[in-house]
Amino acid sequence: MKFWAMLSGLALLAAPALAKDRLGVYQSWAAFRDAETPRCYAIAAPEETIRNRELKPYLSIGFWPNEGITYQFYVRLSRERSSNSGVTLSAAGRRFRLKADRTGGWGKDRRMDLAVMTAIRSARSLSIESIGRDGKSIVDVYNLRGAPSAIDAAALGCRGK
Repeated sequence: MKFWAMLSGLALLAAPALAKDRLGVYQSWAAFRDAETPRCYAIAAPEETIRNRELKPYLSIGFWPNEGITYQFYVRLSRERSSNSGVTLSAAGRRFRLKADRTGGWGKDRRMDLAVMTAIRSARSLSIESIGRDGKSIVDVYNLRGAPSAIDAAALGCRGK
């Protein structure tokens, strides 16, 4: 129940309007569909965060069928980052330098989104790293068990919508 409450809270943060349909919960990941928008997404909270959280961090993989957008990932950091620091995603022995704002990061282009999806499908965990405004490390670690199933559920949930 605690996990479901946490994911529900994350869904509220990830979406201006609460998703109408829960597509499933897969280990530490969940998938939702918001038919009103329309969009679908897989979402998870970090399993581990180094230092105190200022924000409610999450990683999401989104699908917006009306815009033709698929497998677009976004990560919200656990703390605001320094403007002098980038955001790096590491998974399956690969490192990706993300586009970033003060509180999050996303892929630079479709090619990076798909490369991250490949890494997610072949890794057990994923880490997001940056430097906070206080000069201390930000490290958020995500368990990827269940991620492929949640991502597939989100992709299927928006197919033909």
